[in-house]
Amino acid sequence: MNIVIRHEEEKDLYKVEKLARESFYNLYFPGCEEHLVINKMRNHRDYIKNLSYILEIDGKIIGGIFYTKSRIIGKDNKIIETISFGPVFIKPDYQRQGFGKKLIEYSIKEAKKEGYRAILTLGYPHHYKPYGFLGGKNYNVSMEDGKFYVGLLVLPLYEDALKNISGYASFSDVFNISREELDEFDKKFPEKKKVVLESQKEFEIACSMTE
Repeated sequence: MNIVIRHEEEKDLYKVEKLARESFYNLYFPGCEEHLVINKMRNHRDYIKNLSYILEIDGKIIGGIFYTKSRIIGKDNKIIETISFGPVFIKPDYQRQGFGKKLIEYSIKEAKKEGYRAILTLGYPHHYKPYGFLGGKNYNVSMEDGKFYVGLLVLPLYEDALKNISGYASFSDVFNISREELDEFDKKFPEKKKVVLESQKEFEIACSMTE
């Protein structure tokens, strides 16, 4: 098995979007929007191309991870620059085999090399605690409403990177997707059935939980 982690090329773009759509469809809500987020992200001011990777096995793309700029806004409106990953995905039939772990660990290592301060992400804590992420409350980082949601996770990339910092996480506006633009973009892909699943209800509950 030949595993390669590399940057996207022009010939990969549609394949990656299609794969992201396949990986997320009906997971968090009926349908998905991650494939459109990736499409918009590539030309967005917050996109970090040098930290965004795809993973190949024997020449076949099976996953990807994408990074954008984010920030912590202090109570005095001081801006602390951070970065965030997402979407991150692995093709369904390759999941739970350690490939997502390879992508995440590789990108974190590269982010440390580049001297970035910290990574903020949103997700299930049990997915990301193995990499060193902790809830935002541990670093006095909340969401904009001042609440410490369990899904807001923070990873400092060097010692004391977030020492004496207090504020709220601010993510890129590239994630703001309208239903109209999603419906139009979805026409480029094979038709899939939108369904309501138990995982969507679990995700909705998880998003509202606070520490």
